[in-house]
Amino acid sequence: MTRVDSRWGDDPPHPPQEPADARWGDDPPHPPRGQADRPSDTRAVGWIGTGRMGAAMAERLARAGVDLTAWNRTLAKAEPLKEHGASVCASLTDLRDRDVVFTTVGTSEDLEDVLLAEGGLLGGDAVPGVVVDCSTVSPEASARVRAACEERGAAFLAAPVSGNAKVVKSGKLSLVVSGPRETYDKVAPLLDLLGRGSTYVGEGEKARLVKIAHNLMLGVVTQTLAEITVLAEKGGVPRHAFLEFFNNSVMGSGFTRYKSPAFVNLDYRPTFTPVLLRKDFDLGLDAARRLGVPLPVTALTAQLIQASVATGRVDEDFAILLDLQAAAAGLDLVPENVEVDDGLGTGPEEGD
Repeated sequence: MTRVDSRWGDDPPHPPQEPADARWGDDPPHPPRGQADRPSDTRAVGWIGTGRMGAAMAERLARAGVDLTAWNRTLAKAEPLKEHGASVCASLTDLRDRDVVFTTVGTSEDLEDVLLAEGGLLGGDAVPGVVVDCSTVSPEASARVRAACEERGAAFLAAPVSGNAKVVKSGKLSLVVSGPRETYDKVAPLLDLLGRGSTYVGEGEKARLVKIAHNLMLGVVTQTLAEITVLAEKGGVPRHAFLEFFNNSVMGSGFTRYKSPAFVNLDYRPTFTPVLLRKDFDLGLDAARRLGVPLPVTALTAQLIQASVATGRVDEDFAILLDLQAAAAGLDLVPENVEVDDGLGTGPEEGD
């Protein structure tokens, strides 16, 4: 019998119809609803964390007519949401009466702070009905928060996302969710408003493992794309030409197309930094050790990501892996200044 690491949660309550690995959850994805099929949602919603990502997600709910109140440690970052019909509050205590509260914060410590610290969301007699965390945090922190929510009478869903602010604005954000199935079914209409919809993967912290696995692939693909792009350019092929061919082939993907403008024009405005990617690789390799899964390619990529952090360019996008690969090959890169379609149809945007 396969031993399951309990950090990722128990088997889902509904057994699969076909054999599958029950450790990671077997319930089918929740189908996205069309805009015309969405019933009006009268629930009061709170939002904690309005950085670049949180603000874009909260804006989508506000634009859809959701009764939304937002809080951010730096209040000024939440103020622009008022233009889209949202309210802004200065204290987390003002969100305790909300039906659903979303959180989008940077670290595990931030999540525990806004929820569990003195003056936090769960610190009073009243608590929201559901807390939905869309951050990328450790399974341990997620489990602690889940237990604290349940103890105080609030349901908790782990709902990390795939995408960045530009992806949110293009309507292509996706979410992976774990927690009580009945809670997910109730909240799914709100999740659908955030992008393409969500996928339910089971109980407990299974969504955390899925998101970490996703980000491991993010790093491995970017490193591989950097290697083959440098190979082609050193052989005399312009980067834009190679990437145009690659993206139009069966090997291209939405992600490789999205990353191509950065590679072609050496535009390293941050969407995701090397430090954040290193954090996720640490979490992923830790999970692999605990579950007894060898990840040789991932482990090597982790060293290359660490090398990118060691350059000190920690405030740029992790696409700087291309620069490191070029330097190792003795190739001097220059921007090609070619307009490249990123596949999102939103055009260039500062910071994305």
